[in-house]
Amino acid sequence: MWKEAKIVSSLAFLLFSGFAQEKKKAEQELSPAESKIPPEESKRQNPVKPTTSSLADGKKRYGFECEMCHGTEGNGKGDLVQSMELKMRDYRDSAALKDLTDGEMYYIIVKGKGKMPGEEGRMKPEQIWHVINYLRSLAQKEPAQK
Repeated sequence: MWKEAKIVSSLAFLLFSGFAQEKKKAEQELSPAESKIPPEESKRQNPVKPTTSSLADGKKRYGFECEMCHGTEGNGKGDLVQSMELKMRDYRDSAALKDLTDGEMYYIIVKGKGKMPGEEGRMKPEQIWHVINYLRSLAQKEPAQK
């Protein structure tokens, strides 16, 4: 009887620890990058000039990949903000991105941050630079009244 109980409890322990390890592994795989950006990434320069074509491409990509959370015009009031309990920046406000370099923005878009998944493998580098140009252009407009 004791031998059977030991076997059953050992199997239960192994099963439980296996599930716990799988859950932890899945969480690690899904969790976006931490907010600590490597210094070499911060210094990265945007190789794409903010031309009319670049801004148009950035706006298009933003509409596909970012708008659902960051809002149609970058106001931070996207469709998923409430349900995901997000606190978003209003990119129309010039202060919203002034402390971020293009390299830092690139890193965040590629790797993700918080609940935001990264675009690595989903967008080409040039497309990400177009999105950054578009985001920078939003701050040049007058912010909406709060």
